[in-house]
Amino acid sequence: MERDDRHRRRVTLASCCAAHSLQDGLTDLLYVLLPVVAQAFGLSYAQVGIIRAANRTAMTAFELPSGMLSERIGERLPIAFGLLAAGAGYMALAWADGFWSLVLILLVAGVGGGFQHTLCSTLVSRVFGDRGRRAALGTYNSFGDVGKLTFAGLFTLSIGAGIAWQHTTLALGAAAVLAGLAVLAALGRAGAGLKPPPADVEGGGAVLGGWGVRDRGAFAALCGIVLVDTVVQGGFLTFVAFLMIEKEVPTALSAFAVVLTLAGGAFGKFGCGFLAERLGPVRSLVLVEILTALGIVAVLLLPTLAAYFLLPVLGMVLQGGSSITYGTVADLIEPERQARGFAVIYSIATGAMIVGPMAFGLIGDAFGLAPAMLSMAAAILAPLPLCLVMRRALAPQSA
Repeated sequence: MERDDRHRRRVTLASCCAAHSLQDGLTDLLYVLLPVVAQAFGLSYAQVGIIRAANRTAMTAFELPSGMLSERIGERLPIAFGLLAAGAGYMALAWADGFWSLVLILLVAGVGGGFQHTLCSTLVSRVFGDRGRRAALGTYNSFGDVGKLTFAGLFTLSIGAGIAWQHTTLALGAAAVLAGLAVLAALGRAGAGLKPPPADVEGGGAVLGGWGVRDRGAFAALCGIVLVDTVVQGGFLTFVAFLMIEKEVPTALSAFAVVLTLAGGAFGKFGCGFLAERLGPVRSLVLVEILTALGIVAVLLLPTLAAYFLLPVLGMVLQGGSSITYGTVADLIEPERQARGFAVIYSIATGAMIVGPMAFGLIGDAFGLAPAMLSMAAAILAPLPLCLVMRRALAPQSA
């Protein structure tokens, strides 16, 4: 029996890591794809913004419905559907002929993207339970950044090699479709993500209108922490290249500053899951928030070379906190309603990634880039009092 449980945990984690890597890889592929597509079709900046917004809005809109659907049919089928829909969308880009077709195609791909974060997080959390859940979620979380770096790198290399962008999106979309079929088969053989028992669907014992929130104050605090963390992440990743340009780093290397930060984030998301297992979620969050604030100030004030090479270290704590916060959802939500809890958290995070760059961009326009960076460092410390609210609900885990 123990052997079967280990096998199910391994297959579940591997399947969810693959889904996360492919879905996030396809989603963030747009950062490098849209400039090429805009040139090919003569799109305006406003049209590029609409295309990106359509994709992100569809992802956000389907986070919660996908979580509620999984309470009825399990996670396996929706996860596979998401990969198939996203893959089909990117394959269809090869035949796009203008602005409206791009909007429609990437809207469909965005719908597919909404069937992954919530479902995979819920599935990993349930299968691992209290035995290494945080470390498993940290591992799963890190694979999203692996996919982002891999897909962006492959697309950039293919364009540099003279391969048409349509051929590359066709190949990457086909990879997602094949992965969807593979995940469907693997989870089925492992008996993971199947339809939950009727008792779970009824949600016996759940509170707050069937949402299963065990402590309203602590869950609200967690939502606030995720909101602020992600706002700062979105702002820093958007403006770090501009900061490097102000430090007189060549433009090409300035753009690579984002890659360095994301690379550090991949390791941070992996490591912070294990950190939370050892120190507890609250102590880990406090440590990560303080180190992030210090790191942002250091990057701003240090000489150019030192600041540039500090970016991967800063990326580790800047993004690593998400593994701690996501791993805490299961502590605050009844098991049969965790999909809804994860859906709320991921919806907040997606919205915050849109708000962050705008908010700090306004500060930068009004006062300059340095004050904008300092405001990020100050903002990341704002959730510290919220950690105290969570501490009371999570004791003795946070002690």
